[in-house]
Parts: sequence; structure tokens; C-alpha cells
Amino acid sequence: MTNTDKNSAPTSGPGDSDDWENHWSSFGEPALGNPANDYRNRLILRFLGTPDPSSTVVDVGSGQGQLALLLQATYPDVTVFGVEYSQEGVRRATDAARESGLDARFVQRDLLEPAAGPDPLDGLPPAALAVCSEVLEHVDRPEVLLANAADYMQPGCRLVVTVPGGPKSALDRYIGHRQHFRPASIRTLLESSGFEVEHVYRAGFPFFNLYRLAVILRGTRLIEDLKSSSPSEPASFLQRAVSRFFDVTFHWNLPNSPFGWQIVAVARLQPGPDAA
Repeated sequence: MTNTDKNSAPTSGPGDSDDWENHWSSFGEPALGNPANDYRNRLILRFLGTPDPSSTVVDVGSGQGQLALLLQATYPDVTVFGVEYSQEGVRRATDAARESGLDARFVQRDLLEPAAGPDPLDGLPPAALAVCSEVLEHVDRPEVLLANAADYMQPGCRLVVTVPGGPKSALDRYIGHRQHFRPASIRTLLESSGFEVEHVYRAGFPFFNLYRLAVILRGTRLIEDLKSSSPSEPASFLQRAVSRFFDVTFHWNLPNSPFGWQIVAVARLQPGPDAA
């Protein structure tokens, strides 16, 4: 399970690939122990940079809050908030923040639509740093999501985006991946959405690619295993061994190569046409 959280359009059925209100019930617990999530989070911290004290950081599509809480724990002097489509994701993130004693805040908003009603984040300074991890592949109009997310960013805000590359797995299709990206396609998307792209990396070779191949080969069996798993059920010896293997080997992934399947983009929000 990835940390695909995400700001998808509302749907009507419990089996729908965009129905994250129900998906979090099935996949929320396994996602917390996923070595791929931890690997992506390390990449984000590496490329994000250190925020200034008292600045603001926004997590776009924050899901159940794993990344935002990591940012808050790493940088306790900054304000961290997450914007998330799923009410269940916001609930889980808020509960996790309360349990861990962290001050990160989470709000529910559909970033595919204009803001409706009072902004619960009104009064916070716009973000100087932003992250958007494993979100854009879930939506039909990622340029709209990015444009609306820019409401929370100051001009020049540094944005780190992660999106999947490589082939889709059965799990990817089940949870609503519209597309996987190449460096050129994520660059074009960001530039058309008002961002100046500094770098695009193809990370993850070779061990993240190996992990993804294992997910692909599991096919629909992985979906059924995740849906039937219980939060109280301890992981098997094999599950723990596999997770430990990737926890260790992911530290040896190349940060950039022609073959990496984890796409990471670093960009800055350009001033709007009304800026002085």
C-alpha cells in the first residue's frame, strides 16, 4: 500500500476506486508500516530543505497524516497543516496528532473545486514550503488541484511532489490511479499550473523498483490480503522479514537514474499576474 491518500472526486459506491472514506478503513493500518512510504518521506525531507522557524508548511492531500506528523515532529517550531479530501483521512490524522501530542492541523477540502464558505485556515501565513506526495495520479484534473492548492502558498513557495512512475499494479488500478508519470509529463503539469520546475528526479533504482515489481506480481491477491488484514493481527515472520529487507535496502537506492520508478519533482510557485 502506498500513501495515496487522496484528493479524488466524490463517488457513490463503497467499491468505487475513489472511495477513500472506505479505503482508509481497509488500507489505513497497513500503510503505516509500509517501507515505500518511509522511503518517500525520506526523499521529501531531503529535497524540501529546512524551514525557517515560525514558517508554515502545507501537505497537499495529507491523507491520514503520516507525512504531516513527521514534518511537525522534525520541525517543531513551524506550523504544519494538511488539506485532505477524505473526512476519514482527516479524522485519522487528527486522532494521530492528538495521540502523539503534535500540533499539526488538518482540514477537509475538495481541491478540485473552488473554496466554499469560510476558510478554516484563515489567519495562518501562506506556506513557504509545501509537499504533495502520491496525490496527482489519482485525479483527472491535477492542474486544477495544484492551482487550488496554491491558495495556501506564498509566491516562491518550494513544492516537493512525488508521483509514481513505471507500470501500474492491480492495487494501483483498484485505488484509482489515472496515470503514472514520466519526468517530462510531471514537468509539463507543474509548469502549466504556475510552478517553475527546478529539478525532476527518477529515484528508487534498484530496490524500490524491485519492491514495485513484487507488488505488481502479487496482482489482486494483495488487495484481498490487505482488505482481510486486522489491525490487531501481528504480521507474519515472512511479512516482517520482507519489510525489514526493503527498510534496509531502500537506503541504497540511487537518488536519480534513468531507470527509477519513483518520480520526485522540486518546483517553486511563480508570482501571479497581479504581483508587484
